Amino acid sequence: MVADTKLYDALGVSPDATEQQLKKAYRLGALKYHPDKNPSPEAAEKFKEMTAAYEILSDPEKRDLYDQYGEQGLGGNGMGGGMDPSDIFSQFFGGGMGGQSRPQGPRRGKDIKHSISCTLEELYKGRTAKLALNKTVLCKGCDGKGGKNVKKCTSCNGSGYKFVTRQMGPMIQRFQTECDQCHGQGDIMSAADKCKQCNGKKVATERKILEVNVVPGMKAGEKVTFRGEGDQGPDIIPGDVIFIIDEKPHPSYTRKGDDLYHEQKIDLLSALAGGEIAFEHVSGEWLKLSILPGEVIAPGTLKVVSGKGMPIPRHGGYGNLIIKFDVEFPPSGFASEEKLKQLETILPKRPELKIPKSVEVDDSCTLDEFDASKHQSKSSNRGYYDDDDDDEEGGHPGVQCAQQ
Repeated sequence: MVADTKLYDALGVSPDATEQQLKKAYRLGALKYHPDKNPSPEAAEKFKEMTAAYEILSDPEKRDLYDQYGEQGLGGNGMGGGMDPSDIFSQFFGGGMGGQSRPQGPRRGKDIKHSISCTLEELYKGRTAKLALNKTVLCKGCDGKGGKNVKKCTSCNGSGYKFVTRQMGPMIQRFQTECDQCHGQGDIMSAADKCKQCNGKKVATERKILEVNVVPGMKAGEKVTFRGEGDQGPDIIPGDVIFIIDEKPHPSYTRKGDDLYHEQKIDLLSALAGGEIAFEHVSGEWLKLSILPGEVIAPGTLKVVSGKGMPIPRHGGYGNLIIKFDVEFPPSGFASEEKLKQLETILPKRPELKIPKSVEVDDSCTLDEFDASKHQSKSSNRGYYDDDDDDEEGGHPGVQCAQQ
């Protein structure tokens, strides 16, 4: 909920209006009430009001300040200040740039971002974590004033900086520098009047405990935001403290959106003749699943268990669990020749061996156990050419010369 809807009402849009809706509302209104189109005093006032509203709401940072604090968050320069309406109209409809800089209100402090690491189990069930944060706050001893008898610096008019102009040959350089009278503070006080708690710095460090609520089903990259809990300072609207979800890798589950992926080993007998499997789910419960007799599970087969994925925040329900099967085959020599003959009567027949009649056949080849140290050639571990063996004997790269 926004603090004030006055600017939105001026454009005739709702507080959740998109950038395109704001632009469209201003375009239509500006064309209708522009003094060149409508010379009445009421139209002129309406045009000025709409332009001031659009100037603020079209700027994301100003809009955020207005939504949180109303016109007060803009330093009192809401509908009444800013650029000349004609300048904004010219910019919007393709005219030249113009106008003066609008007075600045309190600036918004930087957001503080932290990562909060969560396991997949914690993201499934949700968790509440209490995290300590060291932040800058206004000194309670002086209410952020720095002391007593504080006076605005007349040298910089309270801004804390000055503009200095220097001439370097034919060039004139103008740059901003810290005020040498107040040292960037914007105000002056005597040493005796400085606050004893902060020594005139206006701020102190405070340790605050924030309770971060991780909602079940949250994903990596999602944020938990504490508005206005950033560092405080004089004439600063505190930024936000933002915790960003970081998901730890899981040893047996992979997450893709709201779905879970799990690789499950299964013995050959169960894969061919049916059986049961059981494994632990990220919820902490164990899932028991049946393989129907005759339902052959080949290596790499994918099956799904509906509703056993991750919780779906806001919408409710759960994603799916996708299981990829890894079939474990028995070791060599697991059965006698007689038992293997029995398998031939059960399993599908072997495919017929088809060799063209006109080709020459070498039937002397044998299948041996593979040993990388014996059977893998040196070149297969590298590329086709190996730069380290470049022709030391006068040959070409990658070519080894035979010793004579």
